[in-house]
Amino acid sequence: MDDLDRQILTWLQKEIPLVRRPFEAIGKKLGTDGGDILLRINRLKDQKIIRQISAIFDTKSLGYKSMLVAMRFPESKIDAAAEVINQHPGVSHNYKRSHDFNLWFTVAVPPQDSLEEHIQRLHELSGAEKTLKLPTLKLYKIGVKLDLTGKESKEDSADEIYDEARRRKEAPDLTVFEIEVIRSMQEDLPLRDEPYLKIASGMGTTEEELFRTLESFRVRGYLRRMAGILHHRRAGFAANSMFVWQIPEERLEEAGMQFALFREVSHCYKRPVYPEFPYAIYTMVHAAKVSDCELIAQRMEEKVGKWPRLNLLSTKEYKKIRLKYFTKELEDWWASSAVTR
Repeated sequence: MDDLDRQILTWLQKEIPLVRRPFEAIGKKLGTDGGDILLRINRLKDQKIIRQISAIFDTKSLGYKSMLVAMRFPESKIDAAAEVINQHPGVSHNYKRSHDFNLWFTVAVPPQDSLEEHIQRLHELSGAEKTLKLPTLKLYKIGVKLDLTGKESKEDSADEIYDEARRRKEAPDLTVFEIEVIRSMQEDLPLRDEPYLKIASGMGTTEEELFRTLESFRVRGYLRRMAGILHHRRAGFAANSMFVWQIPEERLEEAGMQFALFREVSHCYKRPVYPEFPYAIYTMVHAAKVSDCELIAQRMEEKVGKWPRLNLLSTKEYKKIRLKYFTKELEDWWASSAVTR
């Protein structure tokens, strides 16, 4: 991987422009042409460094309900339990972590479904000893943007951060056409000179109408950005740590906003506390190695002071996918899982 590859990977995570020839536009920014950009992206995908290039939608703004869930299992049963959890189409991330609560996953369901009922069924099917429900009480930041060049600022500016203020508060009112656009744009972007034209043609519409709809999605809070998602470890970020912080209530807002400014922090949330888990702020940190994650946490402490914290290391990845919206797989899972209970 040379310097231009690293620049491309860093750029793709930020934004792929909604223009007729997006790769040509990226090439101009990086001092090359669209053909070279496409060749390199194809190679980086073949090398499994780029996971996917697609629209990144905001789950909550689309009316979906999602939650982080932590479960406790005996060590001898956790792999089998993770396999059960992974069958749920709304589970996008599932990890074994270094804690007594050793299985952590995110699950999402469409507006008409009960998230509580889905979590309860997963609890029963997996045989969890204990389940903690950890909904987002406030979003301070979401968006993985790894710096492969070493030239990016150590802090994100406020206007770069996707947070609670950018989310849509009202329930969405989507047309049949808009749902079809979401279904099409959540698939991998065709690697060709005019990728949006191919998508529009496949939908029986024009490229101009597709752009208008996507821009409308951005304004309404449905679309976060068009971007590339990387395989972190293959891209050189082998470690990710979920630091959870026990901070007094009166300092939570300040801490959340300060943590969100760190470029190495991809996710920052406020979540409920429990007697057995009194941590309210959750931050996901990415780095080349575990020791670097700890150094980043120490820099974060310099901003807000030292408070009790845990480093919940990811020791095994069971599932990591991009959540698919408005599909029928979830209905099938619900029906089949009722039979096997």
